[in-house]
Amino acid sequence: MDKLDAIFSPQTIAVIGASTQKGKVGHDIFANILYGGYTGTLYPVNPKAKSVLSVKCYISIAAIPDPIDLAMIILPPKAALGSVKECIAKGVKGIVIVSAGFKEVGGEGALMEIQIKELCAQAGVRLVGPNCLGVINPSKKVSLNASFSARMPKPGNVSFISQSGALCTAVLDYAADKGFGFSKFISIGNKADVDELDLLRYYHKDPDTDVVMIYMEELSRTSEEFVTEVREMTSGTNPTHVIVIKSGSSVAGAAAAASHTGALAGSDAIYDGIFTMSGILRCKTVNQLFDYAQAFAANKYPTGDRIAIVTNAGGPGIIATDMSEQSGLKLAKFSEETVKELKKYLPATANFHNPVDVIGDAAKDRYENTLATVLADRGVDAVLIILTPQSMTDAIGTAEAIVKIAKNSIKPILCAFMGVVDVSDGVKLLQAHRVPVYQFPESAARSLGALREGMKWSFRKILPQYDLVYDRDKAAGIIDKYMKEGRKILGELDGNEILNCYGFKTIPTVLSKTAKQAVKIAEKMGYPVVMKIVSPQILHKSDAGGVKVGVKDADGVEMAFETIMKNGRAYDPDAQISGVLVQKMAPEGKEVILGVTKDPVFGHAIMFGLGGIFVEVYKDVAFRLSPMGRNVARRMVKSIKGYPILKGLRGQAPSDIEAIEKNIVSLKAMVDNHPMIAELDINPLFVHGEGEGTTVADIVIRLEDGA
Repeated sequence: MDKLDAIFSPQTIAVIGASTQKGKVGHDIFANILYGGYTGTLYPVNPKAKSVLSVKCYISIAAIPDPIDLAMIILPPKAALGSVKECIAKGVKGIVIVSAGFKEVGGEGALMEIQIKELCAQAGVRLVGPNCLGVINPSKKVSLNASFSARMPKPGNVSFISQSGALCTAVLDYAADKGFGFSKFISIGNKADVDELDLLRYYHKDPDTDVVMIYMEELSRTSEEFVTEVREMTSGTNPTHVIVIKSGSSVAGAAAAASHTGALAGSDAIYDGIFTMSGILRCKTVNQLFDYAQAFAANKYPTGDRIAIVTNAGGPGIIATDMSEQSGLKLAKFSEETVKELKKYLPATANFHNPVDVIGDAAKDRYENTLATVLADRGVDAVLIILTPQSMTDAIGTAEAIVKIAKNSIKPILCAFMGVVDVSDGVKLLQAHRVPVYQFPESAARSLGALREGMKWSFRKILPQYDLVYDRDKAAGIIDKYMKEGRKILGELDGNEILNCYGFKTIPTVLSKTAKQAVKIAEKMGYPVVMKIVSPQILHKSDAGGVKVGVKDADGVEMAFETIMKNGRAYDPDAQISGVLVQKMAPEGKEVILGVTKDPVFGHAIMFGLGGIFVEVYKDVAFRLSPMGRNVARRMVKSIKGYPILKGLRGQAPSDIEAIEKNIVSLKAMVDNHPMIAELDINPLFVHGEGEGTTVADIVIRLEDGA
């Protein structure tokens, strides 16, 4: 048995802090368990009461004659700590602490939470909370509402995890209105012990759970542990689909970052990377969370991206078409047989091609025949049905027809029954039979796109890892030397040495102190050259007018040297300027950026995107963390909007995308091996034609002590 069974399916429960006073949490939780039809045995614990709601009360948990699976504790922190000790002595298997006043308030409360956590860990007792709503299991075998929400949801195949107790009550109310059912429902509060990963492991093994909804404020695990486990759960032939809404995003402190990467990274960008790597679908609103969960709960998935739209009004059909394309779907092209069959059932004024307009006077049979026909087309992977309430519309009859066809179809059918009152009976019927139904067509189309993304993730191609060789010891020696010298900001002259140890191709670069010296270097190197200012205070050289590209002769080199030095002094009179770098001009290529930022919680995150001077304007970048391998790197490159540029637009030759992938994997290995690298920018990294590799054009590395 799983230890969390004591939380979700206890045979005996003690409510410690049960109250006789209605409106108190201790009373309402006890009442909710009692009146919710709990199938086990319930014991109130309160030394000052004889009974609660006519149930005999016990002075302590030790006084209860039977073994206890779950203890619900509704006591202030100090009393809760004592109660936990008594529960452990009693042999309780699971504890839920509903009370607040712990870590979230700091001070003594935070210390007591740590003590409780340690006591439970030593005893092998699973702990939920403190500061949580409780736990709900609507299964008829258990019928447990151990929470302070009076509403018991109906059973379903979706489980819910929330850090916020207050949001839970609103979600339960919203779900009841939508006819939405749950398998398990839990609020985890401060996560002293049980957290999202524990629950995802449990839900993945739970035969009653197919989909998990999460409201998350923060993740308490390392990204590597979380991603490694969760992506196994969300993959393969029997995945658990996970949908999350994440609050509390912040980019505070990004403006102070030394690199482009640091400025673009915020907690939200990091979480996006974690969710993407885990196969978790992210939502922006609670509405969207329910929309996607409803679609996945139907357990039918499109094997391709071709959809058919059936509507009784042209406008909504166009809206659905637009949103479908934005969601990565495309309209299916019907076969001649399908069009011929449609003409048998539809009036001459109808549209027989996709989207199919069955006309406003469509009754049940017209919808039924049209749906059956387009579903049978081999070029159709899913169907979106739109119904607008007109005087002749039969919403309930149409819903009955859809339900009948959906039972025998492996292809997903999503509905948009527009309106509220006139279509409500049809909507309820569809909900009762787990046919996804939405109020507006864009919600249905977006949810269908999410279904397709989930299917693509589950059956994504897994490629063998790259076999790359690095000179870790040499790089460590170089970094150690700079650290001992107190040099924390490294430019091309220094940073290139480190990059070379990890397989990056750099270009000849020499520092010049005078204009004449710069000319000699350029003559030896060969024209054209690039010239750049060198100063630890001027990191973004272009901003200071400190870069000259394509210098072709000696006169140009002298002039560029003087201009760069003059611009640098004007930009920052206090800057220490070491001179001007003379660099061999890099071969032509597309400009991308590779970067590293160090998140205080999750460690090093790698950034990739379109590079050059526009990186902070377009912000077309993606972040990924550990574990980093070839497959993560490949999907990372494909995820940016500018990917088609690298693939080759309008007859242009494709870029060496595999070389970028190898660079990403190598960069992550480099910062893993040398954690004192706090930030890094390679901008631009020139990507040449397929098979021709990449070239580093500019590099900034910031080192830190104590890593």
